[in-house]
Amino acid sequence: MEAFYEYCEFIFRTVVQYGILLMEFIGVAIIVFTALKSAIDLLRKRDYVRLELAQGIAIALEFKLGGEVLRTTLVRDWRELGIVGAICALRAVMTLLIHWEIKGEEGRIGVEAAHNEKVLSKAKTTNGSN
Repeated sequence: MEAFYEYCEFIFRTVVQYGILLMEFIGVAIIVFTALKSAIDLLRKRDYVRLELAQGIAIALEFKLGGEVLRTTLVRDWRELGIVGAICALRAVMTLLIHWEIKGEEGRIGVEAAHNEKVLSKAKTTNGSN
């Protein structure tokens, strides 16, 4: 019975370690892809580059945080738990700050869009009366 328990623990640890690796890889891949896309968009002077970059980083951080949560299942002592907890807390704070930045950028874009719509409407009215 003890051999079965050790085998189950080995399988569990292996699945969790591969899960952590997968979550971390997906997070890094999203960051790299978003950074490259944003750099290209910046060179092309497209709108909403900051918003798309912030959204990509936020999604990547969610995956990285998921990897840390999985890592907590492998923790064996309080010191390790403290380190993992600190990493989780830092990533959670970073995610909150990025979401705050996204909301601010969305608000700025909304104000710009409303202003542009007002200018276009005024131009159409002016051109229509000539």
